[in-house]
Amino acid sequence: MPPASRTTAATLAELRAVGAAAGLVAVGVTGVEPFAEARRALEERKAAGLHAGMSFTYRNPARSTEPARLLRDARSLVVGALPYAGGEVASPPSERPHGRVARYAVDDHYAALREALGRIAEVLRDAGHRAAVIADDNGLVDRAAAVRAGLGWPGRNANVLVPGHGSWVVLGSVVTDAELPVDEQVADGCGACRRCLDGCPTGAIVAPGVVDARRCLAWLVQAEGTFPLEHREALGDRIYGCDDCQEVCPPSRRGPEGTEHVAGSGAWVDLLDLLAATDEELMARHGRWYVPRRDPRHLRRNALVALGNVARPGDEAVLRRLTEVAEGDDAMLAEHARWALDRLAARAAVA
Repeated sequence: MPPASRTTAATLAELRAVGAAAGLVAVGVTGVEPFAEARRALEERKAAGLHAGMSFTYRNPARSTEPARLLRDARSLVVGALPYAGGEVASPPSERPHGRVARYAVDDHYAALREALGRIAEVLRDAGHRAAVIADDNGLVDRAAAVRAGLGWPGRNANVLVPGHGSWVVLGSVVTDAELPVDEQVADGCGACRRCLDGCPTGAIVAPGVVDARRCLAWLVQAEGTFPLEHREALGDRIYGCDDCQEVCPPSRRGPEGTEHVAGSGAWVDLLDLLAATDEELMARHGRWYVPRRDPRHLRRNALVALGNVARPGDEAVLRRLTEVAEGDDAMLAEHARWALDRLAARAAVA
């Protein structure tokens, strides 16, 4: 089917209404012209090593910044933002040592996002257009699409800040052959604020909008191999993700998601239970996370570092488990367990 003629504003209003009914807090439209600035940034940061081996949209910048490649005769991107709770996290459910999970990973928010975008795609298909949902995929730089579609402005923490909601959103798009009216971009709202730069526990935000993944805890928990020694104490109780640069961001703190209460068992993981679980059990529980090479040893690695940071130094169950791992056959896990034992001993000495 050849590309349809320009779609009416009434159809665009319907798309926004459908998106809002499905839970989206912002819907915008942009064209499929290449994201030249995003491609340049990806290539420069990759050349400088700031990507720390991360693939995703760094894998092929030419592909991930050219949305016209995503669909034959593509004309428009309909971009949506789905909110998730970004407020206070409930305390761990027991006194046993627990590891913290970043808010975006507490529930499968991307499943809800895909469903919402799928409803928009259905409206376009019913009107005779082709449409495909693109979300959490290395085929498109979602943040560049969201900024150009007028959903928000690029924050200094490299997240898109949606007016009234801040960065507590997940982003995705519908690429279509419908030619839709495009939206205007949102003006910068950060001003001189640098709370995210100053609030990063490892100083990973090296310039406004520029993150050095080699120091970013959110990436390091997903990276393969040994957790960098110099950042282990900064990891604290985290085992997946890091929200610090969002927690200190004024627009994110003021939005409704910034005041919600994050509940549910997904916000915390019992560290001793995690270490005792089989590979199959771990992947069944946490398989939707980005686990390096789908190897659950990396989840155990994160748990060992967190234990060294948050467990009570005299907790016999913790010391017993760490000693078992330290004396085991897995060299990577044994090294992290020895570090955790040394860290607990040091904390005990200070206490």
